[in-house]
Amino acid sequence: MSNIYGTLPVIEALRAGRRQIEKIFVLDTAHPSRLKELIAEARRAGVPLVRSRRDVLERLACGANHQGVIAVASAARYADAEDIISSLPASPMLVLLDEVEDPHNLGAVIRTAECAGATAVFVTQRHSAGLTDTVAKTSAGAVEYLPVARVVNLASFVETLKEKNIWVVGVEAGSEKLYTDWDYSGATALVFGSEGRGLRRLVRERCDVIVSIPVRGHITSLNVSVAAGIVLFEAVRQRLAQLRPDKPIAVDTG
Repeated sequence: MSNIYGTLPVIEALRAGRRQIEKIFVLDTAHPSRLKELIAEARRAGVPLVRSRRDVLERLACGANHQGVIAVASAARYADAEDIISSLPASPMLVLLDEVEDPHNLGAVIRTAECAGATAVFVTQRHSAGLTDTVAKTSAGAVEYLPVARVVNLASFVETLKEKNIWVVGVEAGSEKLYTDWDYSGATALVFGSEGRGLRRLVRERCDVIVSIPVRGHITSLNVSVAAGIVLFEAVRQRLAQLRPDKPIAVDTG
């Protein structure tokens, strides 16, 4: 079993229905108006709510920030990489993470990718953060909707994608080609490197192109989740511009 912490992640888990939620513990002093949406979703899904003292929630949370709401659920499952590849849409947008080990970064990337309409996220089987409670909470519920699959050899997987006519774009500092100079309107896989090390050599060499994000400050690199957001929403901008060239794009930062 696995716990989901926080009101929004629990609500999204109920809506998505990908995990079997056994029960939801809520702080006994929480005002009903704050839990209105949660109560409605729990009733719809047939999941019981248990009013509990703060010390009970603290014991279940093991130090996590639970916001007065904890759902006891089955562990998140990885999607099957082959199943995803066999059923790709016409112009997929894939996100590949090369040994991203920080669970907060992984959760943030999943959240950003889901908001950008990405098809799936692929992580390495070794030296990658797992789909832990921290990842689920940091993703703000996005892990319930966006498939996340593991691959044994990312460099070989890149070759598989290229055989299916998917352009593989590595994102790394130092490239002369800026991320805005690439066309993301077709089938695309974006590859982001690990914290501190960037892309591994074999992965980098197998990418069709390497693009970079220009920085102007003293710090010469961006957090991987920030870099993913910048490039993903450039892809969103380009794709929407094709469909609605005269309509401005509004982005919700809430």
